[in-house]
Amino acid sequence: MADHSFPMSIVFVCSGNICRSPMAEVVLRQRLAQHGLSETVSVRSAGTGAWHVGEPADPRAQATLEAHGYSVDHTARQIGPEDLDADLLLVADKGHLQDVRSLLESDTDGDTDKVRLIRSFDPTAPADAEVPDPYYGGDEGFVDVLGMIERAVDGLVEWIRRNR
Repeated sequence: MADHSFPMSIVFVCSGNICRSPMAEVVLRQRLAQHGLSETVSVRSAGTGAWHVGEPADPRAQATLEAHGYSVDHTARQIGPEDLDADLLLVADKGHLQDVRSLLESDTDGDTDKVRLIRSFDPTAPADAEVPDPYYGGDEGFVDVLGMIERAVDGLVEWIRRNR
């Protein structure tokens, strides 16, 4: 993957694309800008389901991100064929891992190794750690999820530096 003449492509995936994956997208975009890497990586997010297509991020996700210095401009969408060409598909949990790998297996590319759990980039996380869905809980769940995502994104930025 080294020496790309075009941006590396990363897609974050969760269930409805209103909580976890847009939070990860926003955090990575800001970290890339801070490290002067914005031009080297294309970042987007998607959901495995169509429940929230066209909606903004969950208000609690927006409030949590804004309270921590991130700006949010997001419209939910469902994963599609254009996403399967990404260099890296980062998923929130093992259900998404299975869903996205199944999509890739039915695609001609079939490279399921490029699908990984988001927290696999966090050196402090246990093996196979997931980003839990904060949707059905309170505001504190969104703060916890943001912390998990930030730690993983810091490791991801280092991975990008080594692999671009």
